[in-house]
Amino acid sequence: MTKVRQDAWSHEDDLLLAETVLRHIREGSTQLDAFEEVGDKLNRTGAACGFRWNAIVRRKYEQAIEIAKKQRKQKKRAEQGARSLRPAPAFPVMETAYLPDPTEIQQLPPAEHVEENPTYENTATLKTGLGLSEVIAYLQTLQQGKTSDGRLERENSALKQENARLQQRIEELEKEVETLQSRQQTVEDDYQALIGIMDRARKMVAFQDQEDHQGATFKMDQNGNLEKIAK
Repeated sequence: MTKVRQDAWSHEDDLLLAETVLRHIREGSTQLDAFEEVGDKLNRTGAACGFRWNAIVRRKYEQAIEIAKKQRKQKKRAEQGARSLRPAPAFPVMETAYLPDPTEIQQLPPAEHVEENPTYENTATLKTGLGLSEVIAYLQTLQQGKTSDGRLERENSALKQENARLQQRIEELEKEVETLQSRQQTVEDDYQALIGIMDRARKMVAFQDQEDHQGATFKMDQNGNLEKIAK
């Protein structure tokens, strides 16, 4: 099933991610395995879980991480102590070549009793001191290590791609913010200019009304008549 979930992380999701990572650290596993486990439970990609852990969640659990690492070391020491108490495995020991004394040649078994065609497994045991099953197990271990390395490289590549995509998105958002800030400044400048124009117009109207409300001035001439004085 394709993992397509891209909604916001909840507190429960972050808690599940932290608990899983800490458990893998205590058990000696890798964080990549923890990211895959959480991704399967939350229907997210392992890369998304890894990015969430490194960017947001990890800083909240620094002390818990140190405790988990100490527990992992204690577990390893206990396992090593248990292995040291086990008896060493018995491997076939090559016997020293024996050259018979000339007087004992007559006592050697007939040639038909000597195994002429030893099996490949017996030959490998004589040359290396290990059985064929041990050699196969060792080769399988090497193969598993190569497979794990390949998976780590793929996970690392996916995390790098996710990081590059998020970085590009951040740059785009920063450009949008700069554009909006520039537009906002232009609107504020236009608003201030409009306020200035309205203020000057209001003052002119108030001055004109004041002149209209002032009454005419008169004076009395010598005959006792009122004469209007021009302004």
